[in-house]
Amino acid sequence: MSNNLRAKLDQLLSETSLEVSDVQRQQLVGYVQLLDKWNKAYNLTSVRRPEDMLVKHILDSIVVSSHLEGERFIDVGTGPGLPGIPLAIMNPAYSFTLLDSLGKRIRFIKQVAHELKLENVTPVQSRVEEFDPEGGFDGVLSRAFASMTDMVNWCEHLPKAESGRFYALKGQLHDQEVSELPAWCSVIDIKPLQVPELEGDRHLVILSKKG
Repeated sequence: MSNNLRAKLDQLLSETSLEVSDVQRQQLVGYVQLLDKWNKAYNLTSVRRPEDMLVKHILDSIVVSSHLEGERFIDVGTGPGLPGIPLAIMNPAYSFTLLDSLGKRIRFIKQVAHELKLENVTPVQSRVEEFDPEGGFDGVLSRAFASMTDMVNWCEHLPKAESGRFYALKGQLHDQEVSELPAWCSVIDIKPLQVPELEGDRHLVILSKKG
């Protein structure tokens, strides 16, 4: 199966401008294989086919890699490690804290980090509102929150006061969702994302605290 997955990943990456080394490609395929293996018992994702995971989980995560600014990131509500694990593979010089409240997800992420030798991943089991980090993060990532308002309100304490950013991975983006953001938060950029073979719109919304 790994040869087929590797060929599919290579084909998908060829449709992007991403630079991904051979080692990184092996790690991305290894992550999908672990996700497929654990999913049968732990029900970590509704995506069942590994080939679909490459599109809906791997490519959908790593297309935001070039837009990250800073070195210290937190992925809130990471689930089985999305987008944190693929982004940690893509950016070995950056550190990623992966936060989730469910123990089975954190156990899976610890196993992934061990098997793929990801030294820049720190799994944390906690509710986001109860997590008190030492110092702020350069970026707060999420692709699971229902609304950006919930995301920034629950994660307000996480980014660095002056320079920290929120990175919301969204499908369709509605003006109403932007208009409902709290007064202390503003959208500084909206980047349309191109994900090979993925149907529907994808956007990265970058937000910051107002000074």
